[in-house]
Amino acid sequence: MPEAPPDELPALHVENVDVTYGRAVSALRSVSLTVPHGAVVTLLGANGAGKTTLLRAVSGTLRLHRGAITAGRIRYGQVVLDGKDPVAAVRAGVVQVPEGRRVFAGLSVDENLRSGGLGLGRRGRRQVQEARDRVFALFPRLAERTHQAAGLLSGGEQQMLAIGRALMAAPRLLLLDEPSLGLAPQMVHRIAEVIREINAQGTAVLLVEQNAGMALSLADHAHVLEVGETRLSGPAGELARTDAVRRLYLGESAEDRGAA
Repeated sequence: MPEAPPDELPALHVENVDVTYGRAVSALRSVSLTVPHGAVVTLLGANGAGKTTLLRAVSGTLRLHRGAITAGRIRYGQVVLDGKDPVAAVRAGVVQVPEGRRVFAGLSVDENLRSGGLGLGRRGRRQVQEARDRVFALFPRLAERTHQAAGLLSGGEQQMLAIGRALMAAPRLLLLDEPSLGLAPQMVHRIAEVIREINAQGTAVLLVEQNAGMALSLADHAHVLEVGETRLSGPAGELARTDAVRRLYLGESAEDRGAA
């Protein structure tokens, strides 16, 4: 099948979105961004800046946390996502991996993976097997632990499983919320490699990541959120060279920059 023209490929468009929790807590104010087809876009910012809230708004899980979109529009391709539930987002090709992994501890690795395809309607065995094969190619360790309870996996293995479970839905846009949180440096490096591989296979990624150096090295474009508003935005390589990003998120002092 010939590839669709670039202007017909699905992209995520977040347009002037406001989000509130309850009646009074404003979490996002007039936030806009685009995730082009096949791109990696990262969100940087301190805790409470609104990064996770934005992912929830896109994935339809905001209402589960008593939040609401009060202004703006979110669409993926031709599908309007604001006001829709998570199942509608998944069916559109948008899948979130939440912070903290949240695997089903009492279920096996295989059962967790199979749960990732629920809500998509009837799929043939071949499609399910192809999705499993993709996950096991990315995470051979999961293939070795197919029948093991997810709660007995290490933190890194649980993160692999959480990403693998999302991939079972064959997403075209993957939302990753702090995938390296709490992991050993070696596992952080492996997770970064996997994100590159997933993206190289054609899946776009919207990444929230505390490890700003890793995030900027993976991303094509970056946005910095501060107290619910966009403060900086641009190509990831350019933002990585700005004084503000280097000081606040890459841990470099003025002396470091001068020595460099």
